[in-house]
Amino acid sequence: MKIFNTMSEHNHEEVVFCQDRDTGLRAIIAIHDTTLGPALGGTRMWPYRSDDEALHDVLRLSRGMTYKSAAAGLNFGGGKAVIIADPQEDKNEMLFRAFGRFVQGFSGRFITGEDVGVEVRDMEWVRMETPWVLGISEALGGSGDPSPVTARGVYFGIKACSEAVYKTPSLQGRKVAIQGLGHVGYNLAEFLHKEGAQLFVTDIRPERVQRCVQDFRAEGIAPEKIYDVEADIFAPCALGAIINDETISRLKFKIIAGGANNQLADEHKHGRILLVKNILFAPDYVINAGGLINVANEIEGYHRDKALKEAEGIYDILKQIIAIARRENIPTNEASNRLAETRITQAARLKRMHVISRPRQIRGERYAW
Repeated sequence: MKIFNTMSEHNHEEVVFCQDRDTGLRAIIAIHDTTLGPALGGTRMWPYRSDDEALHDVLRLSRGMTYKSAAAGLNFGGGKAVIIADPQEDKNEMLFRAFGRFVQGFSGRFITGEDVGVEVRDMEWVRMETPWVLGISEALGGSGDPSPVTARGVYFGIKACSEAVYKTPSLQGRKVAIQGLGHVGYNLAEFLHKEGAQLFVTDIRPERVQRCVQDFRAEGIAPEKIYDVEADIFAPCALGAIINDETISRLKFKIIAGGANNQLADEHKHGRILLVKNILFAPDYVINAGGLINVANEIEGYHRDKALKEAEGIYDILKQIIAIARRENIPTNEASNRLAETRITQAARLKRMHVISRPRQIRGERYAW
């Protein structure tokens, strides 16, 4: 019953625990809300310390996907999957194919793609067992790695925040601290470097830091020191919950805007503290929606230019959210929630209207209603 209580806290629709003895697969798939459409969300592979930690993560991430789709104007619900394993040690074809069998069991109610610890090749193994996979290679008709589009959306989101705080979208000469230099973080660093920003970078993998130091003349920072950097903008692009009771008092930035999911350890508490500290926070599920926008384009036939243009639209969405927050004197994460929830509510009301989607036969005649 504890699991049902946890699900009901944010009104999750479905949670499936997946286990395959032969491959060693242990995974959880969570569907939060399908009002707008089938649940869309990536699969994360991570060595969680406990099953409870994995469950907490997948529930939180799937809820974020609902809000991300709604705020981005997409007709998808929110879902997520986590595979409890070490991505550096435990990957193999049969494990991912076993996972694909579970995805197939949803019959299109859940559509997945890459997330932390999962790459394009892994999703191609999943696709051997189910068509409900996005983010596959271009050779197979997909869009490939969505990270560059995610980074582009984050970049334009930072520019929207800069306009709100500094009265200009230009990032020339701005000091930006980037936490996490994986695919998204590295591509973001490239965008910022080209515009003339001064970069401070960190990652738990030293070789990634060194690459950015060499490529973008960035200054490498020890992981635990990144919160103390004297910079204008903080761009978290690693894991979540990094704005917490321990770190929030150390922050001197004017803007927090990055690609990581669930950056606030406590949405209400820490969102309010940032408001009081006059730090503009770009809601993570809004600013990092470029990857979701990118893979969603695969469903109708992928066009790279269209996906990039839609990702750039995050600039306008963030401006709208910032305007709501300032008008109502509420944290930006609460403003973005209102925007998303309003769209979901309006869509739910539309579904009360009965529409016949297929022609019916009436007295031997065909009527296309």
